[in-house]
Amino acid sequence: MAGRGEMPMRPARPGPPMQYRGPPPMARARMEPIDREKTCPLLLRVFTKVGGHHQNEEFAVRGKEPKDEVQIYTWKDATLRELTDLVKEVALAARKRNARLSFAFVYPDKHGRFVLKEVGSTLSYGHGRGDDAKTLAELGFQRRRLQQLLLFKV
Repeated sequence: MAGRGEMPMRPARPGPPMQYRGPPPMARARMEPIDREKTCPLLLRVFTKVGGHHQNEEFAVRGKEPKDEVQIYTWKDATLRELTDLVKEVALAARKRNARLSFAFVYPDKHGRFVLKEVGSTLSYGHGRGDDAKTLAELGFQRRRLQQLLLFKV
């Protein structure tokens, strides 16, 4: 029998079994800004399309990529807002007040098939909203994977 100062023990609540999930994912370290005066820019191939992304198969044959290509020289620390503003200079549909630009990388996987990976979106005139501040480096852009950046507008 429990004394006055002692509380009876309640049975533990049944819950999900403990699972080992490994170490917590490491946050990507924010990279130092690139000295754009001393660092050579990379050529970014941007393919624009109104209404959706291009299909993976459209990139399977080198030289037969979609014709709506815009080439931009930039650096890995370029933000999606910077790229949005550059594309707005050449693509009329991107200048519309309600345009949403969706960015995706296209690259060959280890089997040689092309993969499309959506990485962020911006609003044409929504400075500071959405994924504006994300950089190519933070999004995992790797020049050596022959990635192209796709653009999708609504």
